[in-house]
Amino acid sequence: MSYARFAIYYVPTDGALADFGAKWLGWDVATGRERAQFDLPGLQDITMTPRKYGFHGTLKPPFTLADGQTLRALEHAAAALAQTLAPATCDGLQGTVLGRFLALTPKGATDGLQRLAEACVRDFDLFRAPASAAEHARRRKAGLTPRQEALLVQWGYPYVFDEFRFHLTLSGRLLAEDVRGWEDILQRHLPDLPAPFVIDQIALCGERQDGRFELIHRYTLMG
Repeated sequence: MSYARFAIYYVPTDGALADFGAKWLGWDVATGRERAQFDLPGLQDITMTPRKYGFHGTLKPPFTLADGQTLRALEHAAAALAQTLAPATCDGLQGTVLGRFLALTPKGATDGLQRLAEACVRDFDLFRAPASAAEHARRRKAGLTPRQEALLVQWGYPYVFDEFRFHLTLSGRLLAEDVRGWEDILQRHLPDLPAPFVIDQIALCGERQDGRFELIHRYTLMG
């Protein structure tokens, strides 16, 4: 399989949470297959943007491989890093509206999640090709702060390190008048969410030629 980009994600293992995410978005990143969505009017439309990524929490944002790097080398690096990283734990997950996006976000202290994400951003950066001028311009349309601009220039993405907020995206940007209704619908369809919430694996995922991401391999955290 040839991949256009790669990313390091948290991807839930088989169970109620993974099943919910695949059915909500209509794409199962773990199997690389479409899933029938919940029968909810408008759900297909509001999930169009996040669908191709599948249900996940970003640890290292999608990147193109740098010249001279290979998938095999990336896999070896992921396995090696996982040997040094301890699992990350917080009190649980909750359905949230971030801005005007639906997401699951952590409850309680997030120090472990921050540590894990920072290690992934930093240690996999040698595999990342520099972001293009067009990519920088697209990111700047969001109106970045000076700190976010500095992170974009150094790391190719403005929402890392102290600007990072772990979340599992469940929609594109909603109309203001639709937020409350979709928040209520989400709460009614959520499974029992894990408490505590533990990330004990990282997932190397690839963007296929059709633009959709799929799981390549999971690595158990052994630190």
